[in-house]
Amino acid sequence: MAYFERMHREYPQKSIEFVRCIAQADLVALHTHQIWPDDDQYVTMDFFRFDAMGKICEHWDSIQQIPKTSKNPNTMY
Repeated sequence: MAYFERMHREYPQKSIEFVRCIAQADLVALHTHQIWPDDDQYVTMDFFRFDAMGKICEHWDSIQQIPKTSKNPNTMY
């Protein structure tokens, strides 16, 4: 929580859109679109596993910057 609170203080203009959320049993996957200051954009995937008490016990993530220009018309979503 401290990390997210600090990020909110340091980057109040940052936004995160949850594109997809998938849950099954003790696993959750989040697909997000992040927009940082100066229109710096990222696609992120976060994967969580929860224990029997509902607390996060494992977390993996992947992040890729969205290029300002693309060589094709395909989006990253």
